[in-house]
Amino acid sequence: MPALIPQPPSPRLTVAAESDVQLALSAAAGNAMAFETIVRRHNRLLFRTARGVVPDDAEAQDVVQETYLRAFTNLQAFRGDSSLGTWLARIAINVALGSQRKKGRFVQLEDAVPPADAADPEEAMPLHTPDNEGPDASAERQEMRALLQASIEDLPVIYRTVFILRAVEELSVEETAFCLGVSEDVVKTRFLRARAMLRDKLSERVEHCAQEAFAFAGARCDAVLAHVMAELLRQGLVRLH
Repeated sequence: MPALIPQPPSPRLTVAAESDVQLALSAAAGNAMAFETIVRRHNRLLFRTARGVVPDDAEAQDVVQETYLRAFTNLQAFRGDSSLGTWLARIAINVALGSQRKKGRFVQLEDAVPPADAADPEEAMPLHTPDNEGPDASAERQEMRALLQASIEDLPVIYRTVFILRAVEELSVEETAFCLGVSEDVVKTRFLRARAMLRDKLSERVEHCAQEAFAFAGARCDAVLAHVMAELLRQGLVRLH
């Protein structure tokens, strides 16, 4: 039986295993597989980052595309001082802000007045998806996700950007500060304020829908009426004319 000849790893696996700097260098040299790996690895982060600034998904997609074009024509600027993802996210923030200015939209990213809860300890609030959930739990989670997303979208950009990076993408305080070009203390303060505002918005939405809870109408209402009327007729307590 002939000896097995070791096979070299596939180009895709080789590229995937490279460090951020090596990956950037490969892309800068024109390696199409490196470009694809970068895009697939960071698409979600960049879309969510852009969505923290722009008002809808279509604009966010435009921002992501422009971010890659700018980054890929300037890859030599990436030195590995941060992760490639956070470097791209910072570019996405700038692209998103520029697109809003071109549309005549004022986007505030500076604090006007520091919130009163600035001294509170900052804690992450990861949004994990439970494993092996049933169809009912999945449907309920989708409803909650829609409710949460609507509430996040209502946050002012200054807080929405921080919340998405910290809670949704689970970036560290340091990474979020780098993306936004602010101090870590500013990130902690804004995240606290975003969580407080989000709790208020979710409470308002829940209370607005409270009267619709435990609905009893339609077929169930008809079934109760039919059962009661049949029993009353049987006992002779009511007559049909």
